[in-house]
This record gives sequence, structure tokens and C-alpha cells, in this order.
Amino acid sequence: MGATVSLRGVTKDFDTPGGSIRAVDNVSLDIGSGEVFGIIGYSGAGKSTLVRLINGLETPTSGSVAIDGQVITGLPERRLRPVRAGIGFVFQQFNLLSSRTVAGNVGFPLRVAGVDKRARERRVAELLDFVGLADKAQQYPDQLSGGQKQRVGIARALATKPSLLLADEATSALDPETTRDVLDLLRRANDRLGVTIAVITHEMSVVSYLCSRVAVMEMGHVVETGPVYDVFADPQRPVTRRFVGTALHDRPRADVVARLRQRHSGRIVTVAVTDQNGSSTLLTERLRHYGVDGAVIHGGITEIDSRPLGALTVELVGLDSAIEELLSDLRRHTDVVDHGTAQNPIDSTDEDGDPR
Repeated sequence: MGATVSLRGVTKDFDTPGGSIRAVDNVSLDIGSGEVFGIIGYSGAGKSTLVRLINGLETPTSGSVAIDGQVITGLPERRLRPVRAGIGFVFQQFNLLSSRTVAGNVGFPLRVAGVDKRARERRVAELLDFVGLADKAQQYPDQLSGGQKQRVGIARALATKPSLLLADEATSALDPETTRDVLDLLRRANDRLGVTIAVITHEMSVVSYLCSRVAVMEMGHVVETGPVYDVFADPQRPVTRRFVGTALHDRPRADVVARLRQRHSGRIVTVAVTDQNGSSTLLTERLRHYGVDGAVIHGGITEIDSRPLGALTVELVGLDSAIEELLSDLRRHTDVVDHGTAQNPIDSTDEDGDPR
């Protein structure tokens, strides 16, 4: 059964020659048993410090951290050790021992824990089969690809049967195809083993593919949290909107809107598509109803948590009065952004040129 994690008012300050730096600021969040929870933020947001607070490698300046209901804040090292034994860690740079074979790396935590040789060998064989590297047991890390190294890292993290797995930027050093393989492996670990997983990343595509809920961090604060689909469909903060934009690529930036206006003489609008409004079907029906011609010229629809999400940018051609009635009708059901025409452009982007 997966562990639960609870943070209450957690703050972490670091003393530096230039003064105190606050890396994490009054963070409260809960991760449920068996959940895959994403923690996303740009470099310096505080997410890696938050992970070190969760596994007890850092002590909060104030606030508390609890694992499975046990507050670990302030525990002496001897009482923290068994807590950490139930937490697996997957590193960005793999952190494999170059002098040990694949089997030796996976078995190392078991050796440290005092597991006897026969039981250790059985467990290593199980894990290498689980991660698809049974034929690599006697190879060394420098003989492996990046994706294979990370599979070894995941197998090692699972060796002691942890109830909580912390994956800190586990795919940022990998190419897209290998990233998908590693994410599939983490999903399988969650599905089959029931382990709770906290995924720390700066890539919203990782969150959308793997996680059920997400917390967005900025300057040490958790600025937004919720189910992944809801955060993608209706991001509340500018930083969240930027992250969503990097994953969906469905709404045109200012330079793209300008090019679209030059290529298309009609009225250009962007219509949001979610599972709540059935917007793509709705758009087709309303175009027909108001006698307006519409052609999709930008955007796309993806699936998050098996639910449709995206935006379609459409050129509208018809009577001005009919187009106005159409847009008024659509706005009652979904988000609509009007970009205007080449002759009468409407600014629909923020100061950075990103879609509002």
C-alpha cells in the first residue's frame, strides 16, 4: 500500500554569506496513498528542496512533514532511518556505481539493509525482469544507454519495496521516446505495486502523461494545485498558463496570430475544447445554425486522463451580424478568444506574446 504525505505550513530558509534565502515558503499539501502526484516549477522554484524535506534530508525552518501520519520533523537520525527505508529515490543523473554491475547496483540497497545473498539475488532478478533488463544483469553502467541507466535507477529505488517513490527530474536527461518508456515504467510501478509516486519536474508534458494531481511552484510557494485535467483546462496563474502552453501548443502566440491574419481574410477566433462543453461538436452545430463558414487554421485536441482538451483557431466567414451572434452563443458554453481580422486586429496576448 502506498504511503501518504502531508505538509503543513512548511518553510525552509538557508543561510548564505549574502543573507537568508527562503527556498520553500509556507507550503501545505497532501499526497494520497497510491497517488501519482506532480510537483512542477521552473529552476529555483523550490521543488527539489521540497523533496528533500519530504524524505527528511532537510529539516523545515517551520511547519511539519508527516509520512503515513507520522510527523518526521525533528526526529533524531536513528528514528529517521526506518522512515527513509520506505522511500525510494530516482535521480536525474542516475547516480549508478560505475564499479558495480547492473545487478550489483540494484542489489546495493538490499546489501546495506542486511538482506542475505539468496534473498537478494531473488529480489534483483524480479526487479530486472520488471524493468525489462534481465539480460543486462552482468553489464556495467557505461555499457548502457541513458534510458537503460534510468531503468536500473528505478529498479534500485524499488529494491527495498518502498511505499513512496520520489522521482526528481527523472526524465530531463532523456530523449522524448526514452522519456515515454521511463514514464510507462513508473506508471506500471504505481499500477502493479501500489507505490505512491511524487514526480518533480519542469515539464508539463510529463505531468499530463503520468500524474493525477499537480502542484505548481513559483518562488518557493505552491501557487496552484488540483487535478491535472482541471489545471490544464482552466489555469489560474500566469506561471501555470505558461507551463500548460508548453505542453498543449494549441493556442497561437502573437507572431502566429499575425501570420494567420495575413493569410486569412476572415474573422479569426480561438475556441476552447473540453469534455464539459463538447466544443468541437458545438462549434460545428452553431456554424451551421448561423450560416457562417468556418475553417480550422490552427490548434489541436489532445487527451488528458482520457478526456479531450485543447483549442481550435478558426477562420469565420459570413455576415458580421451572424458572426457576432455565433460568438455570443459560443461564449455561453466555452472560452472564446477573438483575434479580429487583418483590418481590425484585436490584441489577445499578454506582454510576453503568449496567449491569454
